[in-house]
Amino acid sequence: MSDHDDQIPTAFDPFADVNAEDSGAGTQDYVHIRVQQRNGRKSLTTVQGLKKEYSYSKILKDLKKEFCCNGTVVQDPELGQVIQLQGDQRKNVSTFLIQAGIVKKEHIKIHGF
Repeated sequence: MSDHDDQIPTAFDPFADVNAEDSGAGTQDYVHIRVQQRNGRKSLTTVQGLKKEYSYSKILKDLKKEFCCNGTVVQDPELGQVIQLQGDQRKNVSTFLIQAGIVKKEHIKIHGF
C-alpha cells in the first residue's frame, strides 16, 4: 500500500509554463496591426504595442499625411495607447513602420481577415 501512496498525483498545472510566458505581457515586444469591420464596407485599422518613448501623435500625423486618411490616438486601460486609422491600412502601416526604422519586420504581427 505504501507504493501506491507515493504515486498520488499532486496538483499539477499543465498550463503553468504557458501562463508564465503570458504573464510577462510586452516581453515579446510585438507591434500588432489589426483591422476591425465597421458598418458595411467601412473598416478601422488599429496599431498597438509601439514603445512608450515614441510620440504617438507625431507618428499619427505622419501616417495621416502619408495615407490620406483620418485617425486618432485612443487611451485603452488594458492596452495603453492605440493608434486608430480609417480604412484598411495594415500593409501600408507595416511598411511605413519598417521604413521609418521604428519597428523591425520580425516584430510586426498583422491580424485580420
